[in-house]
Amino acid sequence: MISNMEYYKVFYYVGKWGSITDAAKELNISQPAVSQSIHQLEKGLDCTLFQRTARGMKLTSEGNLLYRYVKRGYEQIDLGEQRLGQLLHLDAGEVRIGASDMTLRFFLLPYLEKFHELYPGIKVTVTNGPTPETLQYLSDDRIDFGVVSTPFENLQGFKTTPVSEIEDTFVAGRKFIQYKNRMLDFADLKKVPMITLEGRTSTRDYMEAFLAKENVEIHPEFELATSDMIVQFALRNLGVGCVVKDFAKEYLDSGILFELRFNKMIPKRQMCVVTDESRPLPIAAANLLELINKGNF
Repeated sequence: MISNMEYYKVFYYVGKWGSITDAAKELNISQPAVSQSIHQLEKGLDCTLFQRTARGMKLTSEGNLLYRYVKRGYEQIDLGEQRLGQLLHLDAGEVRIGASDMTLRFFLLPYLEKFHELYPGIKVTVTNGPTPETLQYLSDDRIDFGVVSTPFENLQGFKTTPVSEIEDTFVAGRKFIQYKNRMLDFADLKKVPMITLEGRTSTRDYMEAFLAKENVEIHPEFELATSDMIVQFALRNLGVGCVVKDFAKEYLDSGILFELRFNKMIPKRQMCVVTDESRPLPIAAANLLELINKGNF
């Protein structure tokens, strides 16, 4: 194999233009330098690549065979440079985000809308999942960053940036009206059918840990996949729902649902952006994070 790839570059441009003069102009080198490169390439390959004619340089059959492959390579390099330029100018690329229903709906969505308005050529992929799953996706390099809710285990090498607050609450409908405007103890939750999220989620983990400190252990009547479904079950008076307040806000404001009041406040939690410091963020993802950090919404 020819070690000096510059010979192939010169060969490509001579073949492209069919002229030593034009190739020299394109490469910004002298004509003798072009001729010498072609000579060295022909010597190394032990074959004639061009016929010198009065009308310029004409590829031989051997030269034409080689040119088809070299042309493809240089066109791919050119295409690669174009794509890189698009990435650098945010005309193309992809952002991979991990987020739960809650963080996507009540925090991230306005930023994604603004980002798409600014950079319509960027593809945005959102992988939906609870906090533990999102952190695993980040660890596996399946997402560029995650937007998650506390509590979660701080993993080594991850950077955590709080971006918003979360308020947990218990909501109920008219069937449980006797509890409205009463100051309750958390032990009173044992008296009502409970509706919670299923499985391992930051919301479920947080509330169970908080209630454990109050010496309260609940056994949900219904365990559901989404907070939206918890609200729907509460609307149908199937129990008292444990949700992030934003999910029920529309129905709380209208009076269809009400919040249970307790003699102790439930501490607020945080939404956080989590990144892996061991690898650099792609340009598009870094620009979206910059938009988020400005906090204009």
